[in-house]
Amino acid sequence: MAKMKPIHPGEILLEEFLEPMGISQNLMARETGMSPRRINEIVLGKRAITGDTAIRLGKFFGIEPEFWMNLQSRFDLEVAEDMFNPKVKIVSGRYRTLARK
Repeated sequence: MAKMKPIHPGEILLEEFLEPMGISQNLMARETGMSPRRINEIVLGKRAITGDTAIRLGKFFGIEPEFWMNLQSRFDLEVAEDMFNPKVKIVSGRYRTLARK
């Protein structure tokens, strides 16, 4: 079975917040002090959620900034796993024991 493509936080922003609430990217830009380009790049998956962006989105939607940071972190990890996982060798038992000490 094929693995699903990681979901960018911008897709969640668009599909779970902006569209259902009838909020345009331009309105959100005005209300949050972010540029329309910044929001559009996030929605298109071309830009990451930074700490600053997470705080602004959190205040705008009335949710914790950690929500947005966790989405970004999860996305970044999934992308990294897809890119690098086959290249990383599993540490043998002997080295794992040493790492725990």
